[in-house]
Amino acid sequence: MWDEYGLAILMVVALLGGIFSGYPVAFLLGGLGILFSFIGDIPLPFLGTVSSRIFGGIIENWLLMAIPLFVFMGLMLEKSGVAKRLLMTLQRLFGRVHGGLAISVALLGVIMAASTGIIGASVVMLGLLALPVMLKQRYRPEMACGVIAASGTLGILIPPSIMLVLMGSILQVSVGALFKAALVPGLLLGVLYIGYLLVMGWLKPEWMPLPQQTSSSTAETDNAEGLDLTFEDDHTPLPLALLRDLVGPAVLMTAVLGSIMTGIATPTEAAAIGAAGAWILALVNRASQWATLREVVYDTSKTSAMILFVVIGATCFSVVFKRLGGDDLIESLVTGTGLGPYGLLLLLMGLIFILGFFLEWIEISYVILPLLVPIVEQLDFGLGLSSQALLIWFAVLVAINLQTSFLTPPFGYALFYLKGITEGQIGIGTIYRSILPFVLLQLTGLIMCILFPALALWLPDLMP
Repeated sequence: MWDEYGLAILMVVALLGGIFSGYPVAFLLGGLGILFSFIGDIPLPFLGTVSSRIFGGIIENWLLMAIPLFVFMGLMLEKSGVAKRLLMTLQRLFGRVHGGLAISVALLGVIMAASTGIIGASVVMLGLLALPVMLKQRYRPEMACGVIAASGTLGILIPPSIMLVLMGSILQVSVGALFKAALVPGLLLGVLYIGYLLVMGWLKPEWMPLPQQTSSSTAETDNAEGLDLTFEDDHTPLPLALLRDLVGPAVLMTAVLGSIMTGIATPTEAAAIGAAGAWILALVNRASQWATLREVVYDTSKTSAMILFVVIGATCFSVVFKRLGGDDLIESLVTGTGLGPYGLLLLLMGLIFILGFFLEWIEISYVILPLLVPIVEQLDFGLGLSSQALLIWFAVLVAINLQTSFLTPPFGYALFYLKGITEGQIGIGTIYRSILPFVLLQLTGLIMCILFPALALWLPDLMP
């Protein structure tokens, strides 16, 4: 095997070593692709096919235009103040339940995931809004950090998700169908989170104590420190407060997802609707000033450029890796196990889960996913699924699996976002421990979707 696949194996080893060195992943992927093309004595004209793939498959792909628009939508919503008011209202709704604030954070994570799809923005926003209040209410740090990190990562699965847009391009399946398929599993994870919090609030109430009554002087002090207000400070009737704070996000979610699922708009057009709607919400909340708009556009450009550069580098890496026999290596390793269809599927899910410890979802999507698709297409699960339905189901399983990559050390980005927010008040060890139950809940959701494919395929079948 070494004689035949030695360079492909060395390529993977070099990639992992480069990642641990801290070198930028986009340049690492592209550089390794070019370096091993020379080491493997690949003809120079072959690199021209890499350029063709980059321009024809990425730069000219109109579907990827949705990415900066969804990024803009998420960042603009972060600045609009919608999330802050909604968290206050949800806290009032669950304020008399142990873990009520944590449940409010989980619900807000679901709502904002369906409005943004940006992991970094969601985790930072939830952390800045909720973490100081949770610690002030004497929440156990492991519980506070865990629910914030896990809820913030729901945006990678619940549509509109940038990852699903990229997967649709890679697998050549409808992004709208992927959005429909991922909606129920994403909501399922939210239900699992909330169920876990309710159980822990009953078993360990001291971990998530009820909020204490706050005096007006205390509330003023909290405002001076930039912390959120507790639920006693809003005297608007709760039904009216819920209506007030949910209308904006609900209309935006309906406009974006509804237009895609009903076929009224393409994902790119719906992303434009979402970007415009987020700006209108910011204007309504008087949060859209020139400085805010400039900051959002600048951050959108940086985030979109980062994603694009990683995709370009991953394309170069994957093309050379395949030329060196990497696809045959993966196929021989997987199919040579002698496992049945479900055994192979579990093996692939385990492989992706382990890779998530070291690689970002973009690299896994563009480097690993194309290598696994031919294997999956040959599997017969006895479900009578068409080729497109099988790929959609597999894509949703991969998306659920990749959500864990944001939470698993050593390179779980949500953990480092959260670490930056705490400003040294909470150690990284505590943050690592906080995500363990939520990773188990994500794996539980993954297993449920494997055992019951209808969880992912029911909505696409209902709305073809």
